[in-house]
Amino acid sequence: MRALGPGSVSSFLKIALDVVYVLIWIIAVVVAVCGIATLLFQPFAASHLHFNYEIAGRERSFDLLRQGPMLALVMLAVEAYLAALIVIFNRLRRVFETLTLGDPFRPENVSRLRVIGLALVALEVLGYLVRLSAAWLLPRDAVDVSVSLNFSGWFAIMVVFVLAEVFREGARLRGEAELTI
Repeated sequence: MRALGPGSVSSFLKIALDVVYVLIWIIAVVVAVCGIATLLFQPFAASHLHFNYEIAGRERSFDLLRQGPMLALVMLAVEAYLAALIVIFNRLRRVFETLTLGDPFRPENVSRLRVIGLALVALEVLGYLVRLSAAWLLPRDAVDVSVSLNFSGWFAIMVVFVLAEVFREGARLRGEAELTI
């Protein structure tokens, strides 16, 4: 099976990316609606939404009046995460469009890969901020939150930026080849 062009692996992956892209948008809209509903209805429903639950054999309680703003903050963080995923998948779809056309070394792909790299940096930083916030906001016995450096994530980010430079060089060489008689 071919790697580039119509009917290739890249065209199949483009279709898969399109499906995931639409699903992420749907999830983002649902989370946004739930977050807005939480903020709007929390003062009215808080007295009715106090319930107890059990985790790992420990009895806990959830009071929407006290923990509602934190829930809205978590939904905001999830929305930021989904926004970064939307950016990443949108740019990946566009890169795979050029792969499906059989013309990957276009100058636009360089900027697309750089944006993907920046979005991945944002996801890593957001992950650290969420973990630090959880460690600071939540009681010590509620969850075990550890903040550690994710070397594989940062390595993947560096690989994306290196790929952007490879695509930049490929686009430059292609441009020079077009000028050659």
